[in-house]
Amino acid sequence: MKILDRYILITFLKTFFSVFIIFMFIFVLQGIWLYIAELAGKDLDVSVTAKFILYYMPKLIPLVVPLTILLSSIMVFGNFAENYEFAAMKSTGISLQRAMRSLSVFIVALGIGCFFFANNVIPWGEYNFYNLRRNIAKVKPALAIAEGQFNEIGNINIKVDEKTGDRGQFLKKVIIHQKSSARTGNYKVISSEKGELKSSPDSNILQLELINGNYYEEIVNRDARKNVNKPHVKSYFDNYIINVDLEILNSDELEEKNHSGRYNMLNVNQLVRALDTLNNEKKDDYKALSNTLYNRSTYSALNLNIDTTNVDTLYTGENVMDLFNTGSKTQIINLAINNANSTLQIIDSNKSSFETKSIWLNKHIIALHDKFVLAFACIILFFVGAPLGALIRKGGLGLPMVIAIVLFLTYHFFGIFARNSAEKGSFDPIIGSWLSTAIMFPLSIYLTTRATNDKGVFQFDALLVPFKRLFASKSKIQLSESDTKSYNFYKKYSVEELVSIIKKQDEYDINKKPKEIALHNLLHRKIPLEGLKTEGLDVPDKLIKAKKLLKDYKDYSKTSLVTFCIGAILLGLHFVFKNNKLPALSETSLSLSIVAFIFFIIYLIVDAIVYSKFYKTIEQKAKGNNILILLLTLPLYPLKYIFLRSKIGQDFYQSCIQNIK
Repeated sequence: MKILDRYILITFLKTFFSVFIIFMFIFVLQGIWLYIAELAGKDLDVSVTAKFILYYMPKLIPLVVPLTILLSSIMVFGNFAENYEFAAMKSTGISLQRAMRSLSVFIVALGIGCFFFANNVIPWGEYNFYNLRRNIAKVKPALAIAEGQFNEIGNINIKVDEKTGDRGQFLKKVIIHQKSSARTGNYKVISSEKGELKSSPDSNILQLELINGNYYEEIVNRDARKNVNKPHVKSYFDNYIINVDLEILNSDELEEKNHSGRYNMLNVNQLVRALDTLNNEKKDDYKALSNTLYNRSTYSALNLNIDTTNVDTLYTGENVMDLFNTGSKTQIINLAINNANSTLQIIDSNKSSFETKSIWLNKHIIALHDKFVLAFACIILFFVGAPLGALIRKGGLGLPMVIAIVLFLTYHFFGIFARNSAEKGSFDPIIGSWLSTAIMFPLSIYLTTRATNDKGVFQFDALLVPFKRLFASKSKIQLSESDTKSYNFYKKYSVEELVSIIKKQDEYDINKKPKEIALHNLLHRKIPLEGLKTEGLDVPDKLIKAKKLLKDYKDYSKTSLVTFCIGAILLGLHFVFKNNKLPALSETSLSLSIVAFIFFIIYLIVDAIVYSKFYKTIEQKAKGNNILILLLTLPLYPLKYIFLRSKIGQDFYQSCIQNIK
């Protein structure tokens, strides 16, 4: 491997693993938040929690790896272009494709590795994750019961004062309110001094044994007059056993996993066998339905022994029903209507069953192709991100992250819409699996071609210039009409002449206005402070340091603004998708919104630190940097960004006017 290939590969790997760890950490935290109800306050061992996270992590790979490849490639190649490293490569005859060669080999290997990971590790993780959640309730049934409060389990509400034992299976001071299916209200109360939870990993039944207690039940008669004396039943027991179905502990989610998650636990070979079985079952179901409808038509039961050879005449009337009397007509019509209604009911009932089985079959097909899609998505998204980074010529986490999230959201949303539609049979499930990747494929070719030929993606000047003017720092002083004329007159002066004007004004301590206008002219020419120092002006070191801090603040604040806007937009999309009953899109938008807001908070803290250092350097008091003010102004950060960006530029300019001599 040549030095250049090694350098590009090592640079990419450093960025890739850093971004991968950050995204994995964020999505794991988001997953823990989703299942916090199953983990919080249940005295789980550290090993159980670690297994919970370990089994949950593999399912994040199809989401994290493509996003990481896209962002890393944009960052690395954007950084190369920004630092003119690509220009140096091209000057020696090295093209973009040649620079991407070592990374292309790595990405192809990564794609193949992702396929084997999706084929072996993800099914293993899904299987263990599902069973761990169920076994938490079986092996540790006490986790469903918290001390000192009523806990609803099925048709009972139970409260215990204290739990003991290695699994919390021994209970003290138990109170149970048992519901009735016949009427609403609290009519049965069971209390006992002690209790014990008994269960087996092989059984879905939780057995609650109560010791030394009382049973109370209020009797309610339909005759209200008999209820005046409050009739009730009371009994004492030494032992009382209540059986609870463990499926109730996590009924919704466990049932959902049971019906829609099993295809995620299969590898390619198992999915192929499952698809073969489902297709055969589908054919058998259609054949069984056709036989049922044929038999209900009673065609096979018709009397075929009637001899029609001796019939000399044919019926020539318009309606065969005219051959029957009124009573027979009524019976025939009613029989036909009943048969038709019965047939329609059979078709409707089977239609619902066929739709469910068809969705189940489509999910297996999509799960099979998703394993291959992941590998190709890694390769295609790399060839989207790498040339795009070379075109935008911007590294870091600012603009590259914005573009990466927008592209990935487009890719991901297309994938979700296509899969949901394919599951319901709107179009072929194979198309549903490959549609988002197929959309990115021509984009990758287009961007690679544009980057190879050193052409821009699009011309955005007409759109970007107004925004640049809006967010540009207003560091210029406001000049009167006469001062403006002087300023325009000074434009004709050379740098040496302007420097001499500034020195003479300081030497004779006369009117300072010409000095300000001359210095303003120099600063407007974007001459660095170090350059002014070499021209003979006295430029304090603190101003040079403040200039660097000002540039850092502008970069960090711009990134903060971008991440805030992305987070706000994604949060809005989360509520839109949630209201439109699109849980997958809603969850994805919320996850990416959390990622954006985390980056926003990080850069906001860095902004505040650089802001304070800047004002400390120019020996002024920083205003508006109080923690309480920062928190209160978070929702209005774009307005605060415009105000502070203008203010800090003006303060730096005034400091230059006062201190440069």
